[in-house]
Amino acid sequence: MSYMLPHLHSGWEVDQAIQTEEDRVVVIRFGRDSDQTCMVQDEVLFGIAEKVKNFAVIYLVDIDEVPDFNSMYELYDACTTMFFYRNKHIMVDLGTGNNNKINWALADKQELIDIIEIVYRGARKGRGLVVSPKDYSTKYRY
Repeated sequence: MSYMLPHLHSGWEVDQAIQTEEDRVVVIRFGRDSDQTCMVQDEVLFGIAEKVKNFAVIYLVDIDEVPDFNSMYELYDACTTMFFYRNKHIMVDLGTGNNNKINWALADKQELIDIIEIVYRGARKGRGLVVSPKDYSTKYRY
């Protein structure tokens, strides 16, 4: 479903999307459209896009087409989701140790809606780091 969501095709477009959005959270999925993990994430993002349109806008960026941010945001994973609000990167404490991004596919639509809502509420209060409503530290249960 990646073809249903807006794509950003250059570093300038990504910068403009982050800088010009004043009232909503900018959710950017960095990855490859052909990757299985990204396909799962894109399906979820497409499913929630209409529900979160009042407080979030969702974009997709192909890391091969736009390599400008790969080293800056350490985009080494197949699929990475990041959040921005008023030209500021909003970090999310998911309990995994990496607060900068979500580097796996969230298959549950409601969980992703909750995370975006927490990001929106925290960012509006001026917080740069918000705590996820669910702890993902035991996701793989070794």
